Amino acid sequence: MARLNVNGSVRNVEVEGDTPLLWVLREQLGLTGTKYACGIAACGSCTVHIDGVATRSCVRPVSTVGPDEKIVTIEGLSPDGSHPVQRMWVQLDVPQCGYCQCGMVMTAVALLKEKPNPTDAEIDAAMTNICRCGTYNRIRAAIKAVAQGGARSAGLAIQHADGSTT
Repeated sequence: MARLNVNGSVRNVEVEGDTPLLWVLREQLGLTGTKYACGIAACGSCTVHIDGVATRSCVRPVSTVGPDEKIVTIEGLSPDGSHPVQRMWVQLDVPQCGYCQCGMVMTAVALLKEKPNPTDAEIDAAMTNICRCGTYNRIRAAIKAVAQGGARSAGLAIQHADGSTT
């Protein structure tokens, strides 16, 4: 049995110790925002925070997570999507297919916590997640906008279907 602190709740799960944290989150706890894609920690779709550090959960055995470590998934980041990074992701129309975006958001939040005003080089170094749709320019713009306090500061103008511009 594993004892995990997930999104502020302590949960006991019956699982083998070598089971990846990703599968415990998705299958045992029903937190499906954390995605499976590559299974080798290369793409970042499975990114969660463990004590504030962006962590690829697909290769992290549940036995290596202590009961006092705090795990935060996308569902725990902000259940209503009100976190500044989530709001900016929506405002700048970052996602296309959206599959990788929960991991992208979690990685961006950890980056901004560590470096509140990251340079392009720091964004490149931290955002190693893979987006098959290629929304990297929008991702960078959203991170910069959050750091600088608004979409206009990001230097990315998006024409929305309703005619408005962000």
